[in-house]
Amino acid sequence: MKNNFKPEAEEPILDLTRITSRRTFIKWSSAAALTAFAFGALNPELLNAKTAFLGLPIDDDKSGAVDLGKGDFGILNYAYALEQLEAAFYTQVIATPYSGMNATERAILTDIRDNEIAHREFFKVALGKKAIPALQVNFTSINFNSRDSVLKTAHTFEDTGTSAYNGAGQLLKNPEFLLIAGKIVSVEARHAATLRDLLQPMSAYFAGDDITDPTTGLDPARLPAQVLPLVAPYIRTPITANRLPQPKA
Repeated sequence: MKNNFKPEAEEPILDLTRITSRRTFIKWSSAAALTAFAFGALNPELLNAKTAFLGLPIDDDKSGAVDLGKGDFGILNYAYALEQLEAAFYTQVIATPYSGMNATERAILTDIRDNEIAHREFFKVALGKKAIPALQVNFTSINFNSRDSVLKTAHTFEDTGTSAYNGAGQLLKNPEFLLIAGKIVSVEARHAATLRDLLQPMSAYFAGDDITDPTTGLDPARLPAQVLPLVAPYIRTPITANRLPQPKA
């Protein structure tokens, strides 16, 4: 079958010295999310990719838990679960803004919300009947009226999401899925940097040693077994991931 899926033209290198606001940073990054959505959701060859990894949300252990599935589609459901969590969080942030939220912060958080909704809807469309159902979230530990609580939770979600995509890339076999994951993780990383800059403006915190290896300059990579326990307190729906692919020894 002829493969009509082509990556976008090479993007110009962003001159960070010309960014006039944090919102410009997020607006620029949202182009990657929209491109991923357009190339994936509208590409029938991607949606109907002939692969042996047709993981279905089957409840193997009858516990009522949502099973992510197996193979590439299991990894896509894993990403879909994380994007559901992030989209729900930012939707709540904007619906109930914290005390003292200024116009700049509202604009940035609104842009991030829209990015995460685009990611969520991409996976929902791309997975089709293989998609897991909508998950129930649990935000009782978050004080949405507190700027500190909201922004620290937000950057934790983005740091976790970035490491999750970094770790899941090695588990994907379809190069088209890997391309899309690469686009989305770049957006998640920009979100994380922007949120850190809101917490500690004009500092090196946006790329601190706690998220960037000082010797390699690379972000951390976590496998699903490491990520799911981190987000479990915020997801009420039980999830099983025991059929996801494992890294090669």
